[in-house]
Amino acid sequence: MSKSDTALRTISELAEELGVAQHILRYWETRFPQLRPLTRAGNRRYYRPADVALAHRIHQLLNRDGFTVKGAQQALASKDVGDVEAPVKVAPSAPVVIAPVPTSAPAPALDLSALRAVRDRLCRALEGDLPNSPARLL
Repeated sequence: MSKSDTALRTISELAEELGVAQHILRYWETRFPQLRPLTRAGNRRYYRPADVALAHRIHQLLNRDGFTVKGAQQALASKDVGDVEAPVKVAPSAPVVIAPVPTSAPAPALDLSALRAVRDRLCRALEGDLPNSPARLL
């Protein structure tokens, strides 16, 4: 049985609704001064409908829109990201598929003989066989 939209929610109910752990909600309370649930005896938290809407908005900014905590704080403070008071319906997110980045041309084949020549020159320089080599300067 679901609660009405005007009912107070406990931290466990809201955490389950958002799909986050309870400690995440407590963390958000420290970072977002707008999120202030009622606290009763024993520090039990009760979220009002406005708090629930704000928690949904914070969740959307952080987990769906890709904001950092600082960016979400600024967005909520400026209210550029929409009305915080309106409840946000949260749909299950689709899995993220990362596609490979297409390249314009294949990587050129390495010329191993040129690399071997450079390696041999470096070895001779380190052994002191070349003028101005580090081994000769010591």
